[in-house]
Amino acid sequence: MRTSRRFVHIFDRALKRHHRERAALDPGHEQYNYLRDEVASRLVERLDDIDASYAFPLAVDIGAGTGHVRRALARGEYGVESLLELDGAAAMLASSAADASSAEPRPEFALAQQQMDEEELELEPESCDLIVSSMALQWVNDPPRFLKRVRRALKPNGLFLGAMLGGETLTEMRSAFVLADLERAGGVAQRMSPLASVTDAGALLQASGFALPTVDTEIITITYPDAWTLWHHLRAAGDSQATAQRSAVTQSSLLAAASAYRECYGDADGNIQASFQVIYFIGWSPHESQQVPLQRGTATASLKDLGLDKLDKGGADPNWKPPE
Repeated sequence: MRTSRRFVHIFDRALKRHHRERAALDPGHEQYNYLRDEVASRLVERLDDIDASYAFPLAVDIGAGTGHVRRALARGEYGVESLLELDGAAAMLASSAADASSAEPRPEFALAQQQMDEEELELEPESCDLIVSSMALQWVNDPPRFLKRVRRALKPNGLFLGAMLGGETLTEMRSAFVLADLERAGGVAQRMSPLASVTDAGALLQASGFALPTVDTEIITITYPDAWTLWHHLRAAGDSQATAQRSAVTQSSLLAAASAYRECYGDADGNIQASFQVIYFIGWSPHESQQVPLQRGTATASLKDLGLDKLDKGGADPNWKPPE
């Protein structure tokens, strides 16, 4: 008997789409996209480390927003001939289209757009050379399903580049809300979204069938004058909390959290820092040309040849040196 895999709906996707639509319709929204632009730029730069003989004629940007990946791709030469931008928020796509039409110099690749929710990703099998997702996967309820659909849409030897916020993001804010809730209510409420770890990202890539998976991470620290400014920027960028079981935030709890934030993480001038952990991952669609691990028993060098036979339960031979 076959049973279907179950997953928990952590995020309210309708609410997240509303957040993003509202953000894109704000006339000044571009000034709050600094983190998304920076992450997209650093993600696309990873293409510079790939052999120049590779080209990616058809690229897809999932969760395109206002064109962060498009602008990064336009600054390099990656063999992209056509870019398809996908986003669940129509206003985001409209903003990206307006930006692309006025960009100087104009991108050398053709641009197409389609409104599509990341959780309902539908792309033709083996149709894409490159798929990019920058800061969209952290809002997806079922990452394994999403990644398997990405993998299926890639041509053999196609490339997936992804970036998402990790579990060490906004640790300062989390601590501030915990202290505020303990002080005001005597308990801790659900104030922020759960996020994945680096280990989670690597396991997801492997489980989804990607070859040669690579995962790395970094912390980007941004300084704000106070917690209120940080919260305003998150909301204006469309990154407000959207958990299905979120707790109501009162003015009282915000005042207490802002005070705790300043007290614990403020500098001499009263400024605060906010940490954003970005997890980058790369995966290839399997192809016969790719390197694969050797089968057990096929090694051509022995431990004795390498000098490793000197190792024992007491540790290494202190006089042992690597072979010349």
